[in-house]
Amino acid sequence: MSLVVVGSLAFDTIETPKERKEGIVGGSCTYCALAASYFTSPKMVGVVGEDFPQETIALFKKRKIDLQGLEFAKGKSFHWEGRYGHDPNHRITLKLEMNVFADFKPKLPQAYKGSEILFLANIHPELQEDILNQFKNPKWVAMDTINHWIKNNREALLRVLRRCNLFFCNDEEVKLLTKEINLFKAGKKILEMGPSLVAIKKGEHGALILGKEIVFGVLAHPCEDVIDPTGAGDSFAGGFLGYLDSVTEGSEKELRRAAVYGSVMASFSIEDFGIERFKTLTRQEVKKRFVEFKKLVSF
Repeated sequence: MSLVVVGSLAFDTIETPKERKEGIVGGSCTYCALAASYFTSPKMVGVVGEDFPQETIALFKKRKIDLQGLEFAKGKSFHWEGRYGHDPNHRITLKLEMNVFADFKPKLPQAYKGSEILFLANIHPELQEDILNQFKNPKWVAMDTINHWIKNNREALLRVLRRCNLFFCNDEEVKLLTKEINLFKAGKKILEMGPSLVAIKKGEHGALILGKEIVFGVLAHPCEDVIDPTGAGDSFAGGFLGYLDSVTEGSEKELRRAAVYGSVMASFSIEDFGIERFKTLTRQEVKKRFVEFKKLVSF
């Protein structure tokens, strides 16, 4: 199988109650591809400007991430600035500079079009739809979104949702999309919209995986000090889809393991600012934490 990740590569400026960091590397595609690279060799589709660090490109290559779909454009890379309060599950966007990402309309390499797993990270729903139209017949189409698209581009988002198998969202987004307060009711409504599986991320409280014949809850790894929660959701998706790409079938057992590996990768991403933790993270550490997760839920 093969995994294609489509999303943003960015510079983030992040402010927490304890610290402020400027111009650190982030982006949905960056986090997802790095997390997935511990299980498979993902294909990256995105765009960066002339200011994007060669050090990060070298990291991608070291992690065996396929860069044929990465565009290098004249100008500055996408920049996001946000602030977290004492509750790391909530953040405020302070600044958004699209830069080269504003004109991002990728034409996929021919080698990517036959890939079996496609992840449409948080980008404009119409762009997600355009990219999906370039694929031949993927077995798994996964997508993510944010409140902004739900509020302002609902119809386009619903068109993509009807064509996807797996929908990643957080508890706030699924409630906004379905107008349901109860997560189970909201998840079931999402399943009626098209996907066969919905992964509802609940931050420090883990995630809930719902399908027509599957209900599975996974804990978040205990963590007393969240340094930077920015890429946790995309790292969860990367761990989930990366593991799914490494196995031969999408059975319920493998989907459950994929969800746990998603939580494992998310738990590492929050331990430092930006992608710093991925620079030192080893496969052995990933396996060890997976075992720790098993102990958390054994009874």
